Amino acid sequence: MFPANVSPQQLNQLIKGSMSEWLGIEYQEVGSDFIKARMPVDHRTQQPFGRLHGGASMVLAEELGSIAANLLLDNTKQVAVGLDINGNHLKGASKGFVYGIAKPIHIGKRYQVWEIKIENEEEQLVCISRLTVAIIEKH
Repeated sequence: MFPANVSPQQLNQLIKGSMSEWLGIEYQEVGSDFIKARMPVDHRTQQPFGRLHGGASMVLAEELGSIAANLLLDNTKQVAVGLDINGNHLKGASKGFVYGIAKPIHIGKRYQVWEIKIENEEEQLVCISRLTVAIIEKH
């Protein structure tokens, strides 16, 4: 599904200078039907009480789903933009890293739907998210 020549290093270069880089998001793996990234649980991503901020989880989820969606397009003609995102925060995290994995649910001509699971270092589900993107023509 994903182009074979896409590497985590290329994706990390792509996010240079963005909010994702500032939050410490790093791509780890690009599989045939998934992409994986990690994000630190530190002062940038914690709420004032020392726990992973739900908004940071949503940034990781949207980052993964949006990049995954755009990897499937001819970016000279189209771009995928976020239309709707939701997340269920199931478990807290206060240190280390969380890992997000995005997999497709629906790949259409006008819309794509992605499931993003975010787990802690013990592989426990911290957040599950669904992102819908609209495919629009580039002008």
